[in-house]
Amino acid sequence: MSRWRELTGETSGEDYAARFAALARSGKDVHGEARFCAALVPAGARVLDAGCGTGRVMIRLAELGYDCVGVDLDASMLAVARRQAPELPWFQADLAEFDPAVLGIAADFDLVVAAGNVIPLLAPGTEATVVERLAAALRPGGLLVAGFGLDEAHLPVPPSITLPEYDTYCAAAGLTLVDRFATWDADPYDEGGYAVSVHRR
Repeated sequence: MSRWRELTGETSGEDYAARFAALARSGKDVHGEARFCAALVPAGARVLDAGCGTGRVMIRLAELGYDCVGVDLDASMLAVARRQAPELPWFQADLAEFDPAVLGIAADFDLVVAAGNVIPLLAPGTEATVVERLAAALRPGGLLVAGFGLDEAHLPVPPSITLPEYDTYCAAAGLTLVDRFATWDADPYDEGGYAVSVHRR
């Protein structure tokens, strides 16, 4: 069972969406992840939103002209995404078993993004497998971008993965670290409790 399922029971889609809608109404920037990704690949590039949730990041990227696909295991989150953007391709799948061919999509993404603590909320022991499957969905030269918390202050669950461990999984999947930041605004990484990592296939 994923840590996300243990945390939410996979029934939190509406609450999650409402929280970000309230942040947006208050003037908060809720599109940092999309802006970060848009700085890495040109409009028209193929983007996989791995653990897309309610679609906040992917819908914004689609608005910016990206060719997007969203995958998530949580039906309650996907229901919100499908209601907000029914024209976009949303798939329910476990990232540990993710196979683009089974879903009828090409494994030639220019960028795969895993935002919102996707990696630390995976089922324990599946982290390396998920990284391998996401890497396999990239075209040669494609980028895997993952942002996640590393300590209790930045996670809703106890910390479960370190950056050295994540880098080891990426290296085993044929990925090379390109850059690392402390935020989705590309602030320099300072050894703090949150990191956004960019790896290239």
